Amino acid sequence: MPTDGVAQVEDRLGRRLRDLRISVTDRCNFRCPYCMPAEVFGKDYAFLPRDEILTFEEIVRIVRVAAAQGVTKVRLTGGEPLVRREVERLVAMVAAVDGVDDIAMTTNGATLAGKAKALKEAGLTRITVSLDSLDDQVFQAMNGVGAPLARVLDGIDAASAAGLAPIKLNAVVQRGVNDGGILDLARFGRERGFVVRFIEYMDVGTTNGWRLDDVVPAAEIVETIGAEYPLQPLGAQYPGEVARRYRYADGEGEVGVIASVTQPFCQGCTRARLTAEGKLYTCLFATAGHDLRAILRASGDDAGLEALLSRVWRDRVDRYSEERASLMAPRERIEMSYVGG
Repeated sequence: MPTDGVAQVEDRLGRRLRDLRISVTDRCNFRCPYCMPAEVFGKDYAFLPRDEILTFEEIVRIVRVAAAQGVTKVRLTGGEPLVRREVERLVAMVAAVDGVDDIAMTTNGATLAGKAKALKEAGLTRITVSLDSLDDQVFQAMNGVGAPLARVLDGIDAASAAGLAPIKLNAVVQRGVNDGGILDLARFGRERGFVVRFIEYMDVGTTNGWRLDDVVPAAEIVETIGAEYPLQPLGAQYPGEVARRYRYADGEGEVGVIASVTQPFCQGCTRARLTAEGKLYTCLFATAGHDLRAILRASGDDAGLEALLSRVWRDRVDRYSEERASLMAPRERIEMSYVGG
């Protein structure tokens, strides 16, 4: 049903299109094993040629069309979005699109210290920083390039000083890798006023060697934190929210878990994903996308884009996480670094 002139497009399961995650580059300055393992994405890996990556103007055309069909929230991702030159200019362009009222970014934080102020001034609403451990040795091993923890902490401080709030910290938890640091991260968030979200290690893509045994269930994470800091469940802030939220019983902030493996949330998913080369995906675990770049570069008329976006979403039936256990045959899936997580 149209609302305030916006056509609220729904898929076959009644899920509305609300969120658009945009990968602005397939490149990254980290080589996290669960996302972009160095043995696959080595020095000879062929990234997308520059002329195949969407321009800022092309991205904004897609955002404008998506906003006309119900999208209100845009998140910029990568690869690592801050390696895209002048990304703050894109932020300003997206901020000018009617209907978009929330512009967020997910970053590894390695170069955030020098960018935070410009991002805020350009119109970025808030930022999420990936922070898998507060142990420098573990952190360096997990980012795959030996980047020091202090560099990311400086970026978080700069984002806080710039007013990019609330700051969220994402930690992908792996059994035997960083699960010993769950309480340290929770305590850090409590003391600094940041929202820490612990993410179950997911089988995104086919290169990260995922095993179910490596997953630390969200329920175990909540139990670990709750034993030290009693927790109380919170309701969702908006339709399609993926994190299960908890407040500390003493009022000192909140924490969240994202349980795609053990507690799937497909039924409420409102996200579409756009890759750096202009392919649209309707699930993080999809096997194929829909080419928007060809339409963009063939015509200055947005009618074709509107028709394709509407058709793709209306035909959508994705619910991989709910079906995971019944899918016996391995599937080739897009990599997290390609579609932006």
